Amino acid sequence: MSETDAPRLADAFPEAAVLGAGLREAGLRVAVAESCTGGLLGAALTASPGSSDYMRGGVIAYADDLKIALLGVAAALLEAHGAVSAEVAVAMAEGVRRRLGADLGIAVTGVAGPSESERKPAGLIFVAVAGPGDVAPRVERLDRDRGREPNRAEAVRAALRLAAGAVG
Repeated sequence: MSETDAPRLADAFPEAAVLGAGLREAGLRVAVAESCTGGLLGAALTASPGSSDYMRGGVIAYADDLKIALLGVAAALLEAHGAVSAEVAVAMAEGVRRRLGADLGIAVTGVAGPSESERKPAGLIFVAVAGPGDVAPRVERLDRDRGREPNRAEAVRAALRLAAGAVG
């Protein structure tokens, strides 16, 4: 299969091109903090040529100790709310924005599946966007289990849409 025949990540996530165009037009830069998406959001954002105009980088922080060390999430916040919470998603978005010197921080944390608990079922995912400037963080909760890969893909789509709304 040639490169032109292979499925394109940019085609799977057209929202990334929309967000990228908005970031470029506004002169803003973005950074991502990912847990359950494991780098898929960053990959979607960098699938379009020219993404270096707006993409600063990202942190994949699956483990709580990395959320603390790399993103500055307070241990007390994790203890009080758990990693799969709106509060931690916001802290991750604010942390990656600050630590990577971006105008906009996007974070995803949740349970992709299939493992789950009674309190945190598969498909429960929180997406947060922090910035630019003093704009209040935005959070979206997903709570429908579509299966592991569809859960991850839907989280990326939600993150891209939420971030585009913060830019435009």
